[in-house]
Amino acid sequence: MRFAGMELIAIVSALALLEYLYFGYQVGRARLRYGVPAPKTTGHPEFERYFRVQQNTLEQLVVFLPAVWMAGWYADVNAAAILGLGFVLGRAMYYVAYVRDPKSRGAGFALSLAANAVLVITALVGALASLLPI
Repeated sequence: MRFAGMELIAIVSALALLEYLYFGYQVGRARLRYGVPAPKTTGHPEFERYFRVQQNTLEQLVVFLPAVWMAGWYADVNAAAILGLGFVLGRAMYYVAYVRDPKSRGAGFALSLAANAVLVITALVGALASLLPI
């Protein structure tokens, strides 16, 4: 079954997942570069930065993926897609800042967290509104 109009949500979701795969690839490269063999998750501070970006992104994806789909389904596809792009952009900003200097990660974290919060609220309000008699 195809969900008409949800293609934008699928594209944004795929971009978020590709971004996460890229972060995982970078963790693997950092393992080799800094000599941190699996299954270790600590060792060289530079490796730990890449690893933390990947793990934090995974934690955020757990909220993002269902929220963007629910917001697109129950509220507005275009708004959900734009918020989803904000999440992807925020994660990219977070990655660049955290790897360079963990203290500078705030803007990227805030953007992705805000996108997630608005998506969840939008999904909830849209679902609740769909229950109201028209």
